Amino acid sequence: MDVVAYTRVSTGKQEKSGLGLEAQLDYIRKAAAQQGWNIVATYTETVSGSIKPEDRPEMSKALAHRMPIVTAKIDRISRDVEHMASLMKRVQLKIATMPTADNFQLHLFAALAEQERVFIRGRIKDALKALKQRADDGDLVSQGKIARRTAALVKARANTDTSAATDALTAKVEDHRKEIEPHVQACLYRGCTTLQSLADCLNEKRQLTSRGNQWTPTTVRRLMTSLQLSF
Repeated sequence: MDVVAYTRVSTGKQEKSGLGLEAQLDYIRKAAAQQGWNIVATYTETVSGSIKPEDRPEMSKALAHRMPIVTAKIDRISRDVEHMASLMKRVQLKIATMPTADNFQLHLFAALAEQERVFIRGRIKDALKALKQRADDGDLVSQGKIARRTAALVKARANTDTSAATDALTAKVEDHRKEIEPHVQACLYRGCTTLQSLADCLNEKRQLTSRGNQWTPTTVRRLMTSLQLSF
């Protein structure tokens, strides 16, 4: 039986380190060998399990194969029973750690995974509450832990903001390239054969760079490279 493998981690840090991914793939490969499954494609992504599987980019690609999807454990799909039920209406799911489980059994294990998520959140909340209380009581070690956690959260938010800004800038540059390309083509058609002449032509047409500046031979060269154009 042809299948598609799917692995997931929740953080970029896990993705960069490979933490958990190799273990997931190992589970899937072993189950495939035992069950006679042929893995035709593997999709991996970094996304929170709280996002509906159908809304994840890599999962969407996996679904497009219209083949059974194999994952290492249920929680790599989701800890949400509703998410699991919705996905099982669209595709056959196989779990490497329990390869013979049917849909009814998967529903039960999904319910257990959802309950585990509730327990984990509760334990984390209680632990943080106790840590804060110790810090308020003057415990220096607890105060240090809270300070480090706060700093890590601030850094994570800053990284998220930076990534969003970078994505926005990239989109802006791409849009500008699409707008400027016809003008570049027109200048080339007019006979521009040097970087300086092309820069002069674009400036005469009152076309600006993506940063709002006039064109120079250097910025024209970068533009020609990005558009894969030549004289």
